[in-house]
Amino acid sequence: MPQGAHEGGAPLFITFEGIEGSGKSLQLERTERYLTGRGVPCLATREPGGTDFGAEVRQILLRPGGAARAPMSELLLYLADRYQHLREVIEPALVRGLFVLSDRYHDATLAYQGAARGIPRRTIDALACAIGIREPDGTVLLDLEPEVGLRRARARNASSASAGEGRFEEEEMPFHREVRRAYLELAATSRGRIRIVNGCGSPDDVFARIKPLLDGWIGHGS
Repeated sequence: MPQGAHEGGAPLFITFEGIEGSGKSLQLERTERYLTGRGVPCLATREPGGTDFGAEVRQILLRPGGAARAPMSELLLYLADRYQHLREVIEPALVRGLFVLSDRYHDATLAYQGAARGIPRRTIDALACAIGIREPDGTVLLDLEPEVGLRRARARNASSASAGEGRFEEEEMPFHREVRRAYLELAATSRGRIRIVNGCGSPDDVFARIKPLLDGWIGHGS
């Protein structure tokens, strides 16, 4: 079984990552339905915004316009959200025996605030260590060309309430290319934790690629 496979009924912490418009939120919802149908109790959550505190931080981080946010200030807000999320939601759910599925987590910080914003990895690692940020058991990285993802994300924002959270979609293409490059580099050095899934095609096509990973993680096989 792959690293992080479900053994002895122990719950797992699984994260979904990807550039803007990669489809991770939709695929997390499908994963929740699939696991529930397989009799695996799970909790779906997200970052930022998985707690009441985080919901307020999310508005600051993702709202277009507003006051300037220095990269380090942005990083500290994400880490504050993550600390609260871990202590209030993720760790208690794992103790209760629930699989936890999170829409973004710490790899996003390494890609966005680290690689794309230019904050040194050693700085992020030191802060994460100081506040006890745990590593997920498994990560689904939905990968596709930034041009495709950004086009999807901007179209989504234009037709939904997500427009109020489109700050990162306003970044120029080099920013999004750097985020993707960083994600792929993280996957290459993750010792198998991060599994790259082609994000192109229909939602059904993409979930068909994710399903074998889930089957491996829950220990049932395909």
